[in-house]
Amino acid sequence: MTGTRAEGGTLYVVATPIGNLDDVSPRARAVLAKTDVIAAEDTRHTRGLLSSISAESRLIAYHEHNEEHRVPELLARLAAGDSVALVSDAGTPLISDPGWRLVRAAQDAGFAVVPVPGACAAIVALCAAGLPTDRFVFEGFLPRREGPRDERLAALKRERRTLVFYEAVHRIPATLAALVGAFGGERRAALARELTKIHEQIVVGTLTELHARLDGEIPLLGEFVIVVAGDTSEAPADLAEAQRVYALLAAEIDPGTALKLTAAITGIARNDLYRLLRT
Repeated sequence: MTGTRAEGGTLYVVATPIGNLDDVSPRARAVLAKTDVIAAEDTRHTRGLLSSISAESRLIAYHEHNEEHRVPELLARLAAGDSVALVSDAGTPLISDPGWRLVRAAQDAGFAVVPVPGACAAIVALCAAGLPTDRFVFEGFLPRREGPRDERLAALKRERRTLVFYEAVHRIPATLAALVGAFGGERRAALARELTKIHEQIVVGTLTELHARLDGEIPLLGEFVIVVAGDTSEAPADLAEAQRVYALLAAEIDPGTALKLTAAITGIARNDLYRLLRT
């Protein structure tokens, strides 16, 4: 719990099911039933959830398009002593969804912020992907436009930690093709869709294999999570170029900034670059 205000309401950050309604916890049920207002990404969607658990809390829309003016409104509710629950359409709020500004504002104002944990699609997919889980990177949604997307993937090419992405169903073919182009077709990965639902599917293989199985064994339906193995190569082939770029930059600017810019230019992760340049 955060916040030290003696008076005022409490902001609850409540995780909801990502598909299977049985995954809503007894604690989440209780919080959603008792709070004075529920700030929901889509009130129609959340109204269905509340109906299924026999809760009748007041709903207010809170999403990326109205966040700026909703935050002061919800802070006023907290100041008046009301309790507020923040939920997303599915899973844990703030994970690729708006909400952190409200949490920060509530903290800054001294109100208690209480997380009510539950399902998160990124973690569910990661646990079933058969890839290293001791260290991973959540990248959320890649940029929609091809140029920025490819630039982001180039920067992740040498990332050694397992990578987790969300993706919309209509962009899955193009995104998998881009992953093959950026990371190589032999990189191991898992494609998870409709997690916890009746048609849940988790398919593992190389990126090339997964791309080839789309729209056949893997229907283009539902919500998708892509989990990709990190880079396992001993040393990038372009290390000599990275050393050259770093040497040129370090001669003009401080080492830290030189390292950061070298990582951006070469696409080698900064931690890996630091390790390689020291060898």
